Amino acid sequence: MHTQIFHHSARVTSRRKRGVLINCWNVHFYSTDARKKSFHILFFGRDQFSCDVFKRLHDAQGALYIINMGNSEVTVTGDIDVWQSISIATNPDVKTGRRGSHLSVSPLKLLGGPLGVPVHTIPQRKVDFRGWLPPSPFTNTDEAYSSVPETHLLVTASFGRILSPSLLRLFPPGQRLNVHPSLLPAYRGPAPIQRALMQGEKKTGVCVIDMMEKKEGIDAGSIWDCESTASDNAGQSHSLAGPDRWRFTCQGSSGHVARKGESTENWAHSRCLCHGQARSVPQCLLSSTTPHAPAISASDAQVDFASQTPSDIVRLSRAISHQRPPMTTMLNGRTLQLHDVSVSGRHDDLGPSEPGWAVYSPHTRTVLVSCADGEWLSVMRLKTQDRTLLAAKEWWNGVKGLGLLHEGMLKLG
Repeated sequence: MHTQIFHHSARVTSRRKRGVLINCWNVHFYSTDARKKSFHILFFGRDQFSCDVFKRLHDAQGALYIINMGNSEVTVTGDIDVWQSISIATNPDVKTGRRGSHLSVSPLKLLGGPLGVPVHTIPQRKVDFRGWLPPSPFTNTDEAYSSVPETHLLVTASFGRILSPSLLRLFPPGQRLNVHPSLLPAYRGPAPIQRALMQGEKKTGVCVIDMMEKKEGIDAGSIWDCESTASDNAGQSHSLAGPDRWRFTCQGSSGHVARKGESTENWAHSRCLCHGQARSVPQCLLSSTTPHAPAISASDAQVDFASQTPSDIVRLSRAISHQRPPMTTMLNGRTLQLHDVSVSGRHDDLGPSEPGWAVYSPHTRTVLVSCADGEWLSVMRLKTQDRTLLAAKEWWNGVKGLGLLHEGMLKLG
């Protein structure tokens, strides 16, 4: 529930991810002989990932689903809507940039407005959020814990805040769900997608889990459903920032779920959580090798050309460039951001160079930087500290006037 903002992850298809989410809603409808009433849902989120999750949930009104379990099919009709009301809770607008010249607005807030969904903003300070009460109908302090309405459902996705025990207890056990973009227990923490990309994981995924109080563990709840996919982590030159980065291809092993009218190639593979056949299962125990996902810091963006290959740096850029572009330093002490990087391979015509030496290439129209394995990193755009972002040729022409070149090359790092 405490996921660091990230405007993309490994690529995954939105329609396929719909199955893992919708199935989790269905389990609460069809786990007993008598169907429950539609939910009153409170959805916490803030970034593009939470927008993608919210759209899947919002679109679940009156849907018809076909569940394919091997040789048989079960049709789950949508004559009872998944939700009868749905509200958003998200971060307040924040002034950013120099002298507060830019107003940063939660993408989830921008999504909810045109859909006619009520949007509620939480306090900006974390200490104030601890005592925050949600809107009606979720707040009723007179009700005993055991009498919390069973139609109340809490869903979080990439929210970035810890929910207080008093807030969690306004919702029944088993109806406090968190959508976490990793294959738990791997990459618990606020930056699971970034860390998976940085490590070059060949498989990624998404889990829907029970939310727990902080003292019981972060991202440690039982798993309702978990879907995996091969990670698109081949070191492409482009950044994955933007809405498309949040589309997950969720592929599992049990059944297929498709919204009526979709082709079978767009079906999601997931467990059948319908008709009482589903239950949450505890996460596997952590081991000494289980990767964690701490928040991205300034040190993560610092490039070391002596130890990192071009592929390492490209993965780093894909993972965190929207937050902290890969960065190095120049001989004059100024920091230098590296934008739009790619693997350029070997350049025997440049001769042997120690890692960190850079040169402008008229052929590629990029700045080439020698790295650990003898290959070169290609950089299309660069930004010197307190300066504007420039194309490689324009930036290089400016550097030549600073007297920092040695035999036509520049030492970085």
